[in-house]
Amino acid sequence: MRVLVVEDEEFLAEMIAEGLRRDALAVDVAPDGPTALRKLGLGEYDVLVLDRDLPGLHGDDVCRRVVERRLLTRVLMLTASGTVRDRVDGLGLGADDYLTKPFAYDELLARVLALGRRARPALPPVLERAGLVLDTARRQVSRDGRYLALSRKEFAVLETLMRADGAVVSGEDLIEQVWEEDTSYRTNAVRVTLSKLRAKLGEPQVIETVPGAGYRVVGAA
Repeated sequence: MRVLVVEDEEFLAEMIAEGLRRDALAVDVAPDGPTALRKLGLGEYDVLVLDRDLPGLHGDDVCRRVVERRLLTRVLMLTASGTVRDRVDGLGLGADDYLTKPFAYDELLARVLALGRRARPALPPVLERAGLVLDTARRQVSRDGRYLALSRKEFAVLETLMRADGAVVSGEDLIEQVWEEDTSYRTNAVRVTLSKLRAKLGEPQVIETVPGAGYRVVGAA
């Protein structure tokens, strides 16, 4: 899942971003409204965590642009003002959810994950294929009953491949879904992450490389 955090308070923006990255999400950060619109124009995001009071371009205007462009990105609006009128106004602009500062990180994560599920076609929270069981809610993976300790990137790569349900996923698509835009070594990172993931999954191998096309999970669903 890709998330764009738009927040002008640098400390808060990095705190949110690092927390979501620890929970296996690919996160980019924008400090103001114009930067947010530029990033939204360059890449697809599942969820936009949007501060309302932004420099350069107000968060309300950013939200309007998302709606006008008919982006599939779900909007979670953040604000220091939590009056009923403010919440009604924010939702009226097209925001999908609203969270008042200060907030608990666990609640933010739960809302982001819920919006992310709405941004995609509905899929079961537990994915199963080739003896693998991936629990998206608990962030746990097992194979033939054996629990696997995966890094956040390994988990995200495996989730992306399992969601494809046997279809081929290109390296570019993996980069788009799993890695942040400022990761300069992403192509090599895909190969390294897949190598480590395959080693942890064990034999027989369930992730197949399709030359010139990408990767897929093989085996019965």
